[in-house]
Amino acid sequence: MTLTKSLHSFHIPVMGLAYTIDSPIRVAQYGISSVVSIIDDDLIEKMNAFYSKKFNLPYQEITKKAQDYRAERITAYLNLADTIVKDKFSNFKTELSESKVALEHFITTLPNTSDFKDGLFNLLQEGVTFKEKVKSYLETHLKAGDIDVNIMTKVDKDNFVKGEQLPTAYNDAHASLRGFANSNLSSSVVLSAGMNPRLYSYFENFSDFFPDVNGQLKKKIILKVSDYRSATIQGKFLAKKGLWVSEYRIESGLNCGGHAFATEGFLLGPILEEFKTKKMELIQDTHDVFVKGLKQKKRETPEQPLELKITVQGGVGTAEEHHFLLENYQVDSVGWGTPFLLVPEATSVDQQTRDLLRSAKEKDLYLSGISPLGVPFNTIKGTTNEFHKQKRIANNKAGSSCPKKFLALSKAFGPEGICTASKKYQDVKLQELDAKKADISSTVYENAKAKITEKACLCVGLANASYLENDIDIKGQEQGVVICPGPNLAYFDKEVPLSQMMQHIYGNASVLSNPDRPNMFVKELKMYVDYLKNEIDTISEELTVKQIKKWIAFKTNLFDGIAYYENLFKSSLFSASNTIEKQLQFYKDELAHVSIPTLETA
Repeated sequence: MTLTKSLHSFHIPVMGLAYTIDSPIRVAQYGISSVVSIIDDDLIEKMNAFYSKKFNLPYQEITKKAQDYRAERITAYLNLADTIVKDKFSNFKTELSESKVALEHFITTLPNTSDFKDGLFNLLQEGVTFKEKVKSYLETHLKAGDIDVNIMTKVDKDNFVKGEQLPTAYNDAHASLRGFANSNLSSSVVLSAGMNPRLYSYFENFSDFFPDVNGQLKKKIILKVSDYRSATIQGKFLAKKGLWVSEYRIESGLNCGGHAFATEGFLLGPILEEFKTKKMELIQDTHDVFVKGLKQKKRETPEQPLELKITVQGGVGTAEEHHFLLENYQVDSVGWGTPFLLVPEATSVDQQTRDLLRSAKEKDLYLSGISPLGVPFNTIKGTTNEFHKQKRIANNKAGSSCPKKFLALSKAFGPEGICTASKKYQDVKLQELDAKKADISSTVYENAKAKITEKACLCVGLANASYLENDIDIKGQEQGVVICPGPNLAYFDKEVPLSQMMQHIYGNASVLSNPDRPNMFVKELKMYVDYLKNEIDTISEELTVKQIKKWIAFKTNLFDGIAYYENLFKSSLFSASNTIEKQLQFYKDELAHVSIPTLETA
């Protein structure tokens, strides 16, 4: 197993529906890999039309009259992005070979430990037959960033036509996968939000996910995971089908953007340590299952395990943290998401929202209950979506018109599903609540009402920024913009050029105005302590032995995590190790004072 070395040691993860919808078109020519959400086929169709016109390429509208319109729209847009990226990459290589100024600028954006950077610098120093030598060197060593795609496995709504349920292959996530599988891309699909056995089995229908005679995969699978156990279970499930997971993308449970899937108190550092310690075991165990799965399918079976990468993302904000993750945990890449929301060259964000992000402080960023999925969702105060939502609530018109229905997953009112952010759903739930009003306190009533009406239309809100930035018409009910930065945003307060952010990541510049920023591990620890306290304080159902045991385990795991960090930072060369040790002691004391109720005290 030989690892293919990427040009950069960072990648841009998926953000929302729109924020990285065209990031590959913007940054792949520089060797930066990024991830496109392929949930929203309406947005994808509009972006296909927009970029076809911008680059003077042929465009054929795919309407909802086509039987497989969702998959076809995704395939068409990904193929368009592939065409544009290849053209921009070719032009960029030509520019570098013809302009010393461009080449010198590009060199400043590369990692300091890069052999490729050293090679370019040496060519620049030689100065003879500059153009041909550089051109030859770039052709051999420079690779465009990958156009990866993301599918949230749970966003797999059943679809109906005239009341008749369509086959499973037409479910939302299934159609998204088919759209990617049928594209020209040679890249990866990132699966997030947990295991969906039915969707995982659907991969077997596409030969690009199986190794060829040379043990190569045209299309790869990346699993976004929050712990080692989840990785082994999902990896072996796929391996039994002859499907190899090429990368486990570890994400902080809480210190991330978008949906936050909290662990049971397991912190990022100990999780990374386990992956580091058990990586070879994971590779070999999965390889054995993988070979058996391939043999059962009578497919080519590689003698050696295929490439497997471990990457991490969530809360990283300095070159020191970036380097520490690479060196101490031997990860292959580090995801930088939220900071890139302030890089107009890299992400799709309207100016009003970008201004909101730029001015955000710690108090403005919070873990909300606005997601119809019922999963905590990191967001920011002051969005235009919140304004329009509160206005409807004040006018007794709570809820969204629900035009896209991607999150219409509740079967509360029938098999076709309904979204908990929709007006139809909230009207019924509010009527049910009003019927109980005489029997409950005003506080309980108001809390219950707020819980119903806080849900936001993410399908529209997470797509609107791209429409606004590109002057694309927005039809239907006014929803404004929902945006989902991680808490890390509080320490980034200005728009910056792409090159400057790259230099920041590699330690050759800094974009932070205030260096007084908590270490990423300490920040996550604080969030977990706060999360546990909030869980205990806001429980609204009858307390059970199972719940008490869960809290005890959660608290124990946090103590174990703190002990791990105490040992780690005693032997660490981190510049702020002394400060970190004091902060660890503070949260250790705070955790000790968290009282877990018993059945007698409840």
